[in-house]
This record gives sequence, C-alpha cells and structure tokens, in this order.
Amino acid sequence: MNRTVSMAGAAITTVTVFLFAVCILCDFIFGSYIVCMFLPIGYMMIAAGLHHECGEKTKVSANIGMILAGVYAVLILLVYFAQTTTVRTEILTDQASRILNYQRGGLLFNYDLLGYGMMALSTFFIGLAMKAENKPDRWLKRLLMTHGIFFPGCFFMPMTGMFTSMAEGRSGNGGYIALLFWCLYFIPIGVLAWRHFSSRET
Repeated sequence: MNRTVSMAGAAITTVTVFLFAVCILCDFIFGSYIVCMFLPIGYMMIAAGLHHECGEKTKVSANIGMILAGVYAVLILLVYFAQTTTVRTEILTDQASRILNYQRGGLLFNYDLLGYGMMALSTFFIGLAMKAENKPDRWLKRLLMTHGIFFPGCFFMPMTGMFTSMAEGRSGNGGYIALLFWCLYFIPIGVLAWRHFSSRET
C-alpha cells in the first residue's frame, strides 16, 4: 500500500505539472487553477513516501519536510479554491477584487508565492532526508534539494512588489516564462519519484 500510494502521488504530480504548463501555453486560466489544487495532494503523497523510507538519523529533516508540505497544501488550496469559487462566481468590488483576484496581484497572489516558498523548503528537507541508492535516486535527491533555492524569491520578492506588477501584466511575458521554467524543472522530479517508488518492494 505504501508503494502504491507513493507511486500514485508521483503520477499525480507529473500529470498536474504537465497540464499546468499546457494551460499556461493555452492561456486557460481556470484550468490552471483546477490542476494547481491537485498538485499539493500529489506532492504530499511523494513527501509521505520519502518520509516513510527515511532512517532515524534523518527523521528530523523528514518531519520538517512533511510539516512544510502541509503548510504549502493549505495555502495553495485556499488560494485556488477562492479563485474557482468566490472570484469566479461573485460580483466583487474593486477593492475586494484587488485582494482576492489572483490575476490582479494582492494578498492571495502573495499567499500563493508564500505557499510555493514553503514547498521549496519542504523539497529541500525531504531531499536532505532521502536515501539515494543509485544514480536516478541521486538525481532526484539533488533536484529536490536544489529546488529549495526558490524559497528566497518566493518569500522575499513579494515584499518588493515585483511579482504584483508581473501579475498585473506590467512585465510582459516574464511571469509566464518563469512558470514554464518551473514546470520543466519539476516534471523530472515527478518522473524520478515514480521510478524510485516503483523499484521498491513495499
């Protein structure tokens, strides 16, 4: 069961990141919001699988990674559930729209960045705790840990207002390019995680 759930999480992660990239390229905003709500579920299943495998010497790091994965999931689900419900179905005042509408920047946009910052920290600690027994596993471990470099940007850059201007379209296609780059980075994590779990007996 542990192996099956972990493999399913890796598959969900890979598919949702791929679909997110497709939605970006097709400018299908609602679709991107939907798939982003499934990504945290898939990632938590990967994190739980790697947490289960870790030894006592790396348990603290694995525990931190799991807790941060939970924080990431809560923030992201709140942001995108708001976009697909309240923002989409209600008539909002201009002030409420500035706060709630992801495309206009504001509070929920910044919470989204905070969520992905927590995900970056989570991958770093989960990667730190991971047992890498072969070359593909070592690549997965490196990718997870290196993904942690996204944390400073996601955490500190919103304080400068840069990402808000990107969300409002004042920075050309820079935001879309950054998202596509992230997708290209994260898809191999899902693929390698699936390979890692599929080679396990339990």
